[in-house]
Amino acid sequence: MRHLLLVLLLICPLSFAGCSGDNGKQLLETAQFEEKQHNLEHAKQLYGEIVRKYPGTESGRQAEERLKTLK
Repeated sequence: MRHLLLVLLLICPLSFAGCSGDNGKQLLETAQFEEKQHNLEHAKQLYGEIVRKYPGTESGRQAEERLKTLK
């Protein structure tokens, strides 16, 4: 029982850490879709949200570049 508890304590934080990167990528894909649909105001809002929520990530850098281009 003790070993099971230790394994769970090690695995749970790792599984949650892996999820945070996906959200930025999904949001970036949504922003790109909005941009392709010519909904630029919504795309800019989404890019801004990505920059705020995921600074220093690849998604954040891409969103920042798109914002510069769209302004």
